Amino acid sequence: MVAGKPRTKLSTMRTTLILSLITITATAHAQFTLQTSNTTADLRGIHNVGNGVAWASGTDGTVLRTEDGGFVWQSCSVPPGAEKLDFRGIQAFDADTAIVMSSGKGDQSRLYKTTDGCHTWKLLFTNPDKDGFFDAILLYFSDPQHGSGWLLGDPVRDQFTLYRTFNSGKSWSRQENVGLRAMPDQQGAFAASNSSMIQLGGELYFGTGGKQGAKIFSQVILACKDSCPPDPHGRIRRWNIQPAPVGGQSEASGIFSIAGREGESSVLVSVGGDYTKSNDADRTAAFTADGGKTWTASTTPPHGYRSTVAYDPTTKSWITVGPNGADISTDDGRNWHPVHLNPALHESPDADRNWNALSLPYVVGPKGRIGKLDDAALKR
Repeated sequence: MVAGKPRTKLSTMRTTLILSLITITATAHAQFTLQTSNTTADLRGIHNVGNGVAWASGTDGTVLRTEDGGFVWQSCSVPPGAEKLDFRGIQAFDADTAIVMSSGKGDQSRLYKTTDGCHTWKLLFTNPDKDGFFDAILLYFSDPQHGSGWLLGDPVRDQFTLYRTFNSGKSWSRQENVGLRAMPDQQGAFAASNSSMIQLGGELYFGTGGKQGAKIFSQVILACKDSCPPDPHGRIRRWNIQPAPVGGQSEASGIFSIAGREGESSVLVSVGGDYTKSNDADRTAAFTADGGKTWTASTTPPHGYRSTVAYDPTTKSWITVGPNGADISTDDGRNWHPVHLNPALHESPDADRNWNALSLPYVVGPKGRIGKLDDAALKR
C-alpha cells in the first residue's frame, strides 16, 4: 500500500544529518544538524549495518551508501531499468552487499542485489502478480550468501503475499500460510518506511490498515507432526490476528511501523494514523507487553501521524517520527513527548520534522533529508 501518495487500491553511528541530545524529561530536547546528501530524491529506505556503514534508498532508482558514519554519502549506480522505480526498502550485510526493494504496482515491485559496493546490480525478483505491491523486506544475513528473510506484499487473490528466502535473496518461495486471508479492497500494508514488518523472539509480525481497521498479524511456528508442506525446515506457519487501536477505518489509515524489545515478555510498539491528516494525534500509537496478544492505545500519543518507530536499548527509549515532528517514549509506548528544537543550538526551524524512516541512529525523509542521532545522546 502506498504511503504519502493517494492510491486507488490499498495501497539501527554516523551520517550527514544529526538528530541528537535527547533529554528524557516531560518535554524532550534534541540537537538536529541537517547535512547534504547530494540528492533530491524522497528517501524511505534506510539500514544501519554498523561499523560506519549504512545504506539509504528512494525515488528515481536512488541508492546511497556511507562507509564513514555519514561524513560522506556516496551515490550508487542505478540498477538496470530502475530509473523510475521507487526504492522503499533496503537491507544490507556490509559495505559491499545489499538488496534494495522497489514498491509499485505489478512488475514495478522488484528486488535488486549488489555484491560490489553498488557498482553493479542484479535483478533478483520481480513481482509476478499484475495487481501485487511490495510493502516491506526483512533480511538476516549470516553471511553474504546465506541470509534468510521475508518479503511482504499487499493482498492478491484474497491473501496477503508473503515470500521467504534462505539464500540471501537468490530465490524466493511464496508462503501459502494459514490465516493470511484479506480482502484487497479492504485491507493492506503500508510501504512508508520498510518497518511494517518485524521479527522478534522467533516470531514474525506485520501491521496493516484500511477500511477494516488496523490489525497485527503474528506468526506462531509449530513443528509438523504428520505431513509437512515444502518448507526447508519442515515447519508449518500459522497466524494470529489481533485488532490494534491505531488509525481509523479508511484506505489511508492504519499501522505504518512496528518495533520491538525482547525480554521476559516481548514489548512491541506500533505507530501510524492517517497519512492524509499529519497533524491528527488521535490513535497514532499502541503498545503490547504480552508479545502481541493484546494491544492498548497510548495514553499520550505522538502529536501526529507517524510513519516509523524504533527502540534504542542504550537509553531504553523509543523514538517515532513523521511529517510534523518527532516524539519519544520512556515507558514502552504508554506516553509520548514531543522532541523540541533547542534554540541555543541554532538548529534549522524544520529539523525536527519531515521524516519518513528510521534505522538508528539514522533517519531519512523527503528531498534527500538524512539524519543521525548523536553518540552522546545514546549514552545519556
